[in-house]
Amino acid sequence: MTVTSEATTLWNGGLIDGSGQVAFRSSGIGTFDVNWKARSEGSTSVTTPEELIAAAHSSCFSMAFSAALAENGTPPESIDTTASVTFTPGTGITGSHLNVNAVVPGLEREAFDRIAADAKANCPVSKALAGIDITLEATLA
Repeated sequence: MTVTSEATTLWNGGLIDGSGQVAFRSSGIGTFDVNWKARSEGSTSVTTPEELIAAAHSSCFSMAFSAALAENGTPPESIDTTASVTFTPGTGITGSHLNVNAVVPGLEREAFDRIAADAKANCPVSKALAGIDITLEATLA
């Protein structure tokens, strides 16, 4: 089955003085403000395209890692993943750093590292982000 997800952005004004709202149409979870100032300087109250990509990357990696661990016969108790997506004005998105902490009983460190690296390389969002540097820091608890 093919699934198509949708979000819509309504933007008003120019890049520097304008602003917009991105709405999650498929899930209906909400509408969120976006603007250039937040994107170029950071914000704790306005989202950015990079934060949205980070959400997609962290959730996709966690799903891929969970599936691979279960396929290995070592299903995880928990996986906690943060994706940090870097944006440089004038350059664009330059990287995504995945920081994962997982509780996986009975798994040796070497296998954990191998499975994590494979999930990083093969989750669909990582593949979509193939034009940027993706790094991984994985901790086995």
